Amino acid sequence: MAYILPSTFVEPNLCFLSRRPNGIHSVHNLRCRAKNPTSNSPVNDNVSESENVLLKIAWYGSEFLGVAASFLRSPAKIGDAGASADLSVDVSGKIDRAAVVETIKEDFQRSYFVTGNLALDAYEEDCEFADPAGSFKGLSRFKRNCTNFGYLLERSNMKLMKWEDFEDKGIGHWRFSCVMSFPWKPILSATGYTEYYFDANTGKVCRHVEHWNVPKMALLKQIFRPSKVA
Repeated sequence: MAYILPSTFVEPNLCFLSRRPNGIHSVHNLRCRAKNPTSNSPVNDNVSESENVLLKIAWYGSEFLGVAASFLRSPAKIGDAGASADLSVDVSGKIDRAAVVETIKEDFQRSYFVTGNLALDAYEEDCEFADPAGSFKGLSRFKRNCTNFGYLLERSNMKLMKWEDFEDKGIGHWRFSCVMSFPWKPILSATGYTEYYFDANTGKVCRHVEHWNVPKMALLKQIFRPSKVA
């Protein structure tokens, strides 16, 4: 049952008299300020925390299932090497921004989110990877997670819809859908964008931050929803 509370709580002013030793009475006012409930209330925190726990369980669960599925695949289908890229550097050793951006766009054509087939030279080894469920550092872990997640899919489609350039980053807007290989054939479908932050010294991607244009719990529920895909 939900309890609806007023948006503002106000208490009246309280007045009382006190007598000093010299016999003079003083009037004291106690004023209570109005207070608006905020999103930091315990109820909202509990909901947010419970959602985050579920997301983290699902995230680590999918990572574990991907690792398990990788052992069932033929070694010939598992490639450790990333895509090759011709990334020229200037006299200071910095990679040209345009070359890195073009490489990222080519990675989208290879559906690197679910294949792990990306140009490793465009990223720092300790690059930070973040999404709505969490974050970690390490290019090799990201590649492994992407590759293993692909083992859980029957088919997928990923398309770069738009690219935007900014001073310290680029943003790729994408559309993604897939059919997972679970018995109930769930379909995941979403749009979103990824921020690619470039290191000021090397020109490589140092932060890779995903944003999904769907509520986090709605995305999780898609995994448990059966589809009619044959």
